[in-house]
Amino acid sequence: MIWLRSLVFNILFFGITAVVGFIAIPTLLMTRGAAVQVTRLWARLVILALRYTVGVRVEVRGWENLPPGGVVIAAKHQSAFDTIIWLSLLDRPAYVMKKELLSIPIYGWHARKAGMIPVDREGGGPALRSMLRAATAAVAEGRQVVIFPEGTRTPVGQRVAYQPGVVAIASGTGAPVVPVATDSGRVWGRRHFLKRPGLIRIVILPALPAGLNRARLLSSLQEQIESTTDRLMSEPQFGHPPEPVDKSVG
Repeated sequence: MIWLRSLVFNILFFGITAVVGFIAIPTLLMTRGAAVQVTRLWARLVILALRYTVGVRVEVRGWENLPPGGVVIAAKHQSAFDTIIWLSLLDRPAYVMKKELLSIPIYGWHARKAGMIPVDREGGGPALRSMLRAATAAVAEGRQVVIFPEGTRTPVGQRVAYQPGVVAIASGTGAPVVPVATDSGRVWGRRHFLKRPGLIRIVILPALPAGLNRARLLSSLQEQIESTTDRLMSEPQFGHPPEPVDKSVG
């Protein structure tokens, strides 16, 4: 049954992506706000499909820890789900994503129009400066910059060194850095076809104090995110009533 439900979800995922992407092509000629709304619609449809085909619900804790205005969200990355959910939860997110993703037809066009922040991992100093300019502009507009400091999806139970890009963005923008933990990998594993029913928890932790140096910021991020993730992994799948996933912030 899990295999069949996963198959149905995957068919819906690609179908939703194709239909929304093609229908929304005219928004590429409109404002950035129109493109953001398209990506938000796509994300919400995917999350609804995940809920009603596989049986995955979402709980978000700690909304009070997310400051208003421009902020850097440093999120745990266990699953492709993590790259979708913030498009649904936030009004104007700006993801830091691999430059190659913006070259994908239709998907990349919408992501670029929505103001996502490309990063060229092989580009050296010029690429870093370009990323910082884009992140600084996003924060100045009051947007939430979403970055996954691990740099890639990390399998459940494993830890990797956090990448310094989040430090550069924090230093360059002066924005608060908010750690986020999740246990999404329990139901949607890294590169797994199967999606299992259950509850995905997302915990927004208090913003880190300003002025931390590079080493202290990275160690504080990793300790808070990983220790909270470990606690989530020890909780039963349906231990708390889930909040609606359509709750958003300004």
